[in-house]
This record gives sequence, structure tokens and C-alpha cells, in this order.
Amino acid sequence: MAILNSVIRWITTRRSDEIQYYSEYPLEIQNEVLFNLLAAAKDTEWGKLHNYEKINSLHEYQNNVPLQDYNQIKPYVERMRNGERDLLWPGETKWFAKSSGTTSDKSKFIPVTREALEECHLKGPKDVFFLYMKTHPDTKVLKGKVLTLGGSHRVNNFSNNSYYGDLSAIMLENVPFWSDFLRTPTTEIALIEEFEEKIEKIIETALEENVTAFAGVPSWYLVLFKRVLEKTGKSNLLEVWPNLEVFTHGGVKFDPYREQYQKLIPSPQMHYIETYNASEGFFGIQTNEHQDDMLLMLDYGIFYEFIPMSEFGKENPQVLGLEEVELNENYALVISTSAGLWRYVIGDTIKFTCKYPFKIKITGRTKHFINAFGEEVIIDNAEQALKVACQHTGAVINEYTAGPIFIGDNQKGAHQWIIEFVTPPDELDHFTRILDNTLKTLNSDYEAKRHKNLTLEMPHVIEAPKGTFYNWMKQRGKIGGQNKIPRLSNDRKYLDDLLKILEE
Repeated sequence: MAILNSVIRWITTRRSDEIQYYSEYPLEIQNEVLFNLLAAAKDTEWGKLHNYEKINSLHEYQNNVPLQDYNQIKPYVERMRNGERDLLWPGETKWFAKSSGTTSDKSKFIPVTREALEECHLKGPKDVFFLYMKTHPDTKVLKGKVLTLGGSHRVNNFSNNSYYGDLSAIMLENVPFWSDFLRTPTTEIALIEEFEEKIEKIIETALEENVTAFAGVPSWYLVLFKRVLEKTGKSNLLEVWPNLEVFTHGGVKFDPYREQYQKLIPSPQMHYIETYNASEGFFGIQTNEHQDDMLLMLDYGIFYEFIPMSEFGKENPQVLGLEEVELNENYALVISTSAGLWRYVIGDTIKFTCKYPFKIKITGRTKHFINAFGEEVIIDNAEQALKVACQHTGAVINEYTAGPIFIGDNQKGAHQWIIEFVTPPDELDHFTRILDNTLKTLNSDYEAKRHKNLTLEMPHVIEAPKGTFYNWMKQRGKIGGQNKIPRLSNDRKYLDDLLKILEE
């Protein structure tokens, strides 16, 4: 163990020095990333179409390659899934991360190339560990194991040529064999698709382990940990795993869960580290627990561009390079990656809190959404589901808004809908069931979170009296003009304001 510690500390120091260059040479690092990507892909179908071999500047790259979303790359992805080579990236792509869908698809499938796995998805967690070791040199995290939940969709075959699943499942399938000695449960248990069964298996195997860390989405772990306390009769997790030290979290905003975790793990020595990772890439790591921003990771085979939100949606929006961004301005994130995503608009919005090094905060999505539990329900999902519910119940809706009910001591997560009807349904429960079932058919992530009510229970629909939304907008000084009712929100501000009106 002493030799292992020495090796890890040497690697930590070396990698920390490399990350230090983010402060000194960020533009040079990003420029190198871009031209390495272009050189690698110049002989692909996409690279030939866009003359990658002749591109010599960022300006030429932006002129040659249009901005993309999933619908535009989908034909390439479908061909890659069927085994075609050298399309968006050299060689054959075997892995595809299943993610929540676009307006026209229940799910989307993001290419995960070997280079993207090694240079990005697997590199990010290592850097989280290295940076933690640097700031906490007396850590005992190496003396225990990392608790791993795994994905809700294990790896499945598209065909004999390719496989799909949650990114976490793909990563578990591709980590080195020796990583089994550093985590619990086994890969076999972590990849069980039935979440309830997986939780029970984890409890069977992990209670006797010395768990010092865990990593993943906060809402999923709350379900697991509450079951652990039920099973063991303990009052908090430190009575189960006394050496718990760090939680690396991402996927949804952590603030609504912080208080619950502090009750579950009542220790001032417990550390919480935010990461910004997605099926499309690993983008940021929180380097200071007292600041809620993240270091933008610049050498992961990802080249970044930024669309000012004042420009977003225009036919030819202004797109900025890293050197042009301003602090505290909202930008839509655009990425080009070693997974063959080229000028891909990921759908997230960020703002910069610092330059040299460049640090960011996630500010939201480019569209209205609810993603408090990783379900990423977008406005199109909501509109379609409400339309179906109205068609089947004879209801007519005037106004509505929706947002999350966060998991509490005696409350599972849910979506709360406040709806003002012109014509109400005969049975609100029937309307709610149709709304819920339609959302499941439209959005695979929502469907997974609703499975057996484990993370999300049935939506809570409140019928508002006529005039409620008008009075609310009037109170806010937002009557007339271009003012619109906010349809979906990832917090409870609008819901709580409306509930106060309903209680008056």
C-alpha cells in the first residue's frame, strides 16, 4: 500500500502540474485540441465534406462547419450504429450512450469512441481524484472503496456491430480490471437493470465494506441510502460506513439535496465535489469546495465555443472562442469532440466566473425543462403529454406551469403541475394518469425515474381557479407585451408563488 500511495501521489503531482497550465496557456491548449481533432478526422466522410485538410484557423473552421444538433447528426449516427466506418470519426464506433430524447425522438444515442472514453470520460473521474488528493493530502480515501450505483440501462446490442446503454454502464464495461479492487459492488451487480433489485444486491454486498466515497446523481443515492437505513436500523450513514469522506456529484443541481445529505452524513469532514459531465463529454470539476464554480477542463479532446444567449436562435448567431468570453454572461455551450461531435450545441447554458483559469457555472438549458432528478423533461414533452391527456378527458387548458417536488424525509420526488382549465376533466386522477403515461412514452429518462415510484412518484396536479395565472402575472408586473407564463422550471420559485395565491 505504501508503494501504491507513492505512485499515486507522483501521478497526482504530475497531473496537477499539467492542469496548472490551464491558468497560463488556456488558448494554446484549446488551439492544439482543435487542430488535433481536425487532423484526426480529415479522412472521414464528414472531414472530407467540410474540407478539414485545408482549415488553418478557427475562423475557417466556423465558416466551413455549421452548428449542429442531434437531429442533424442522427443520419450519421444510425449508419454508425449499423457498423459503417469513418463517418464522423476514424474507424468503427462500437459504443453509444443512451440519453434523453429530442423533440422528435424518445431517446438519442451519442457516439462514444475509444478516444472519447480514454481522453475524456475515464480521464475526468481520475482528475477528480487527483485534484482531491492535492487539496486533501491527509485523505484516507484510498483505504476504502468507492460505492458505485451504475446506470439504469445496462449495455445492450444494437446489432453485432454496436452497443448502447447509460454512459455509466459503458464506462463500467471499459474500466481496467483492477478497478474492481477499488469499488463496490461488483460490475455485475452495478449493471443490474432492475433498480430495486440492484439496491438490494448492493446492500447485501456493500454493508461490510469500508466505503469511503461515492459518486453519481444525488437523487438516485438518496433512494439507496434511505433503504440502507431502513435495512440496518441505523440513524445515519456514518453508523454504517464510519469512514465516508467524499461525494462526487453531478447530473442535477445539488443544492436542494444538501440539507438531506448533511442529515444522512452528519460530519463536517464530509466533502462534496460537483462535476459537469454528460453523455457528450466531461467538462468541469469543482476545485474549491467553498466556491460553487468548476474548472473548465481544456485537454479532454473537447474544443469549446460559446453562443451568447442574446444571439441564440438567430439564423447566423455570433459564436465566440474562449478568448472572447465575458464574465457573468449566459452562453450556450458548443463542443467539437473526439467522439465525432462537430460544433454540436449540447443544450446547456453556462456563465464564466473566472478567467485564467477559466471557471464556469451551469446556468440552465437552452429550452424550458425539468431536470431535478435526471429526467430532463422538455417543453415539447410537456405540451405533447398535455395534449393527449386533454384529448382523452375532454379537458381544455388555459394556463399551466410545472416544476419539481424535491425528495424529503417523508416525501419522494415528483413533478407538481398547477393547471388552470377552461374546461376541467371529469376526473382529475384520470387526467393525471394519462399525463404521466404519455410522458413515459415520450421520454426514456422520465420513464426510468418513474419506474416503480423509486425516484419519482405520480405527478401532483393541482387545479387552479380561473384567473389565477392572470393575477399572478399582474402581481409580477408582467401583463401584456411579450410576457409569457413560464411553463417548466427546475426549481420551485414559480410554483411556490402560485401556491401562495391559491392559499389566499
